Amino acid sequence: MSPAPFNRSPDLRRLRDEGYHVAIDGGFLLMHGVPYVDSRREVRRGTLISSLTMAGDTTVRPDTHVVYFDGDRPCSATGRPIAAIAHHEGDIDLGHGVRAKFGFSSKPDEGYTDYFHKMTTYASILSGPAATLQRGVTAKTYAVPDEDEDNVFNYVETASDRAGIGALTDLLADERVGIIGVGGTGGYVLDFVAKTPVQEIRIFDGDVYLQHNAFRSPGAPSIEDLRDAPRKVDYLSGIYSRMHRRITAHPVHLTPENVDLLDGITFAFISMDAGDAKRAIVAKLEEIGASFVDVGMGLELVDGSLGGILRVTASTPEQRSHVHEGRISFAGGGADDVYTSNIQVADLNALNAILAVVKWKKIRGFYRDLEREHHCTYTTDGNMLVNGDLG
Repeated sequence: MSPAPFNRSPDLRRLRDEGYHVAIDGGFLLMHGVPYVDSRREVRRGTLISSLTMAGDTTVRPDTHVVYFDGDRPCSATGRPIAAIAHHEGDIDLGHGVRAKFGFSSKPDEGYTDYFHKMTTYASILSGPAATLQRGVTAKTYAVPDEDEDNVFNYVETASDRAGIGALTDLLADERVGIIGVGGTGGYVLDFVAKTPVQEIRIFDGDVYLQHNAFRSPGAPSIEDLRDAPRKVDYLSGIYSRMHRRITAHPVHLTPENVDLLDGITFAFISMDAGDAKRAIVAKLEEIGASFVDVGMGLELVDGSLGGILRVTASTPEQRSHVHEGRISFAGGGADDVYTSNIQVADLNALNAILAVVKWKKIRGFYRDLEREHHCTYTTDGNMLVNGDLG
């Protein structure tokens, strides 16, 4: 199932967002860490288990009100069994390695509307007596969920739903993103893209990660990291793969001979110098119908302070001509020279990346885009942001 049921099903997602430790095992939904009282009036924790009814990768209304429980017999605060929910008991093998000791039955008049309703109702029944004996005890453990191989993240992304923008974040879920050049601005692009649920991230750079890179890219490498002189893509993928599972490192410079490595990309960020390689990359992205953003930075030291311009140029299948009319230079001496000086500063690298990533999200509908600009510049002197090539 892709994406995972927890991304597609609001009831399952809500269980995790509210702190319940839930997981799917086989065809069952498990809620771990549910507090209850045993016959010795001790507070313990067990696991609630429900069969799971789904349509594809989304849940539908539960088809039964029965649940199972892996733990000792739940009791009231006085240590007497809670008879109202008893259904059956024994060593129950549910398959897939899931076992239970009890089956419970508690059915509301209208049944359970979804799995959030069902699981939290049973959790409340069991944990109520426990909360009487141990103030504050709850089934909301906020435990890090088990890994889900269908999830692009190594742990559940809860920020979007806490902010109420989960549906917008889903707009990015089918993207396969390429980041070409990860030394400065491209490294920050990776930082931001890795926090989105894109299906794949491919990073391309043939250079070694050296000391000067440490001071203009995200993160804080150790002296040992720098002594190893790793490839940029290997160093960065090692960091961001801790969060996002589907990052592929290509320790090469893209050239006319290897641009087929871009096949399958749906969006690309280009952060590299002008030249024939960039021309071949742009031609390949246009051939495969991918949208892209090209970035540039030109800073000058004048009268003891820095000033300059950042550029973000977007290209979509609906609007590409401006790219070939001087907005992007493909060779030295072109109109883009102002953006290709060697001075780089971490904060402006980050700002250039932010502008590029915001434009990507505008193109995909995540952000409102009234002007639909395909070219913008930011000038440090005057704090001036100018849009051009409106769609």
